[in-house]
Amino acid sequence: MKSIIAFFSLCFIMFSFAFAIELSNAPSVSERITPAPQTSTIQSYHSAIKEAAKGVVNISTQKQVKGGSLPNHPILNDPFFRQFFGDMLRGVPKDRIERSLGSGVIISSDGYIITNNHVIDGADKILVALPNNSREYQAKVIGKDPKSDIAVIKIDAKNLPFLHFANSNDVLVGDVVFAIGNPFGLGETVTQGIVSALNKSGIGINDYENFIQTDASINQGNSGGALVDSRGALVGINTAILSRSGDNTGIGFAIPSDMAKRVALALIDKGVVERGFLGVAIEDVKSEISSAYNGAKGAVVISVEPDSPAAKAGLKVWDLITQVDNQAIKGANDLRNTIGTYPPDEDIKITYMRDKKTMTTTIRLANANTASNANGKHEIDGATASNLDEKTRNSYRIPANVNGVMILSVRANSKADDAGLQEGDVIIQIENHLLRNVSDFSKTMAQLKGKPKRLIVYRQGQIGSLVMR
Repeated sequence: MKSIIAFFSLCFIMFSFAFAIELSNAPSVSERITPAPQTSTIQSYHSAIKEAAKGVVNISTQKQVKGGSLPNHPILNDPFFRQFFGDMLRGVPKDRIERSLGSGVIISSDGYIITNNHVIDGADKILVALPNNSREYQAKVIGKDPKSDIAVIKIDAKNLPFLHFANSNDVLVGDVVFAIGNPFGLGETVTQGIVSALNKSGIGINDYENFIQTDASINQGNSGGALVDSRGALVGINTAILSRSGDNTGIGFAIPSDMAKRVALALIDKGVVERGFLGVAIEDVKSEISSAYNGAKGAVVISVEPDSPAAKAGLKVWDLITQVDNQAIKGANDLRNTIGTYPPDEDIKITYMRDKKTMTTTIRLANANTASNANGKHEIDGATASNLDEKTRNSYRIPANVNGVMILSVRANSKADDAGLQEGDVIIQIENHLLRNVSDFSKTMAQLKGKPKRLIVYRQGQIGSLVMR
């Protein structure tokens, strides 16, 4: 009897616990509505997309890729030599023309077009085809900004249809968007989706990342095309997909229209984007040290460059930067993007936390294009140089007694290419200036701009000289 009572008591307890939490139920579905049932009316975004698509162009590029030095030797054209060594030469790389496709967005009636830098970077020839038009226009490069992956080109044409910029700060997750581009060279293609996320960073694509994420299909060839809202207004420039196979998997990224617009105007005005430079290395607040900042968010300073604006203003390692001009800083990437929106020589107010006390200081920003950066890279006259650190020394087997700047890449048909610079070269000296880092490199090149420059170069165990004109 006792066991029966215990059983019912247990059941009662379980029954009581089952109803201890009340859950809210949605109303029952009483009706399903079909859009315009049994009529001649359908829902469509055709009118908005039709106008927007007129301003999205196909971009095709051509780049001459050089083979090794052997294939261009005159002896290879000798019939006697080819008779005996012809079979061996079949595998020797030769110069070739590399072609690629991308998209662009017309932003003015007189032919200015915005696209991704990676679409046209290094191209010897850029051709633009307008929608539903067989004519191709040869475009010229107005300016490029690799750090944001934005470039502006121009064609000689008038009265062109162009897209209107939307305010990307007004975009919300769930907004309907359309990706317009020219994937695989098939002509104008429109895909539809929603905004999946905002302010995405840490993807590792660009130096400045603040992406709009969308599930609208962005495939190969869509790069540089338009992401538009349901009105057909430009909310972003399609730039990349996250995929192991290279095909769309529902995760695409677009550069917000506000950032694209700001960079494009700077490129049209000056040909380059000049950004402010603070002179600190930063990281997000780690959970282990969050209590040291009372749980506040911001960017933790982990190093301060000597003689930088930050050093002159008194910033120190472990300071937590929480605001710039009263704008909240959520993390390291947020600070990086914010500082990147300011021009050089701008005075900004920095709010930071030190020893759990909130402090403020005013800092005059330097120019990021010329300031020394411990991990920086710099491109001048077609040569991209970086500091010579232990990693690059080991990769290229550079002896410890060789100092200078490492050449990471050389753009075809550039001044650096004409001078004979190659990837892996170490520039030790320019004229009488010994080089220690990319700051020395950029300053020296700027001082000697327009003049022939004699370079002392280390290459594969030997030291020689080159002349850059």
